[in-house]
Formats: sequence, structure tokens, C-alpha cells
Amino acid sequence: MINFAYMSTGYQIYDKSGIYFLTFQVVDWVDIFTRKVYRDIILDSMEYCRTHKGLHIWAYVIMSNHVHCILSAAEGNLPDIIRDFKRHTATKILKEIGETNESRKDWMLKRFEFAAKSHKRNSEMQFWTHENHAIELVSHAFTCKKMAYIHENPVRSGWVLKAEDWMYSSQRNYSGLESLIDIDLMDV
Repeated sequence: MINFAYMSTGYQIYDKSGIYFLTFQVVDWVDIFTRKVYRDIILDSMEYCRTHKGLHIWAYVIMSNHVHCILSAAEGNLPDIIRDFKRHTATKILKEIGETNESRKDWMLKRFEFAAKSHKRNSEMQFWTHENHAIELVSHAFTCKKMAYIHENPVRSGWVLKAEDWMYSSQRNYSGLESLIDIDLMDV
């Protein structure tokens, strides 16, 4: 069955206190997260939002050009936290690109500048797409399915043989292994 509400609204967050599967995509699918420094900016920002803004991180994976996650907010302000997270990470990553010897600097900055010109609400650069592809998780079975999708992403990409081997994934938390950030464990 097709849910026409999703088609016309671009996967909006309606229940601000709900739990959502989200995808944060870099414009033009630029493979920026192949570098550790940029992945670490994402993790630092996630950890900050969890510690200081009441973000619940139930699952995540950082891929080469997007981040999948399952999130909710203690204060029912998930859209605000996402907005701030994306703004902060974009600013920090763009600054890092500009200040380092990034071999793809000119190409990437031109892609981000070009993307900004196609949306009137942007300034000079656009790092993330405006969509978050938010899907509310309303059943345990659907939540488990989305969590498995998140954790199997690096396996499907051929980066690792087992999901728990990808350091930039919450599968490590669920497997009881050393992980890069703390998350909120869900009973799956």
C-alpha cells in the first residue's frame, strides 16, 4: 500500500516525540566520509547532541556519503536537534576542507557551491540535502528491520564481512564491543 502522505510531504517528522529512521545525505553523493576526520566530526556532534540536547541515538552507521540513524528526542524537539546537528556538522566539515590539504578540496567545494545555487534558502555552500527521509518507527518488527538495514550497510557495500567489524556503526554497541560513542540501547 502506498502512503501518499509521505509522497507529498517529503517524509516529514509529524510526531516530534516519536522514534524515526533518518538518512542524512551529502549533496551529489560526494564521498566525503572516506576520511576519518569527517566521520569523527559526525560522531563528536552526535555525542554532543546526546549529552547536551537530549538526543536519543538508537542506531547509526556512517557510510561514505550518507548517515543512517534511528533517533528520538527526550524533549520532543527532534526536528530542532536535527537542524542544529546538520548546520553544525556542515559548517565544521566545510571549514575543515578549507583549512587542510584535502586533495579533493577544489572539486568538493565547487560541488557544494553549485548545490547551494539551486536552492534559494542556502547561502554560499550546501553540504547536506534538505531531506532527512524521516520514517516513523511505529512497530517493533519495523524497527528491527530498519536497524538491521542500518547495521548491514557496510556488509552490503563490501567493506566488512561482519556488521560488528565496521567501527562507525552502532552494531558494535549492540554486540558488546568497544565502540566510538555511547548510544541508547534498544531491546531488539
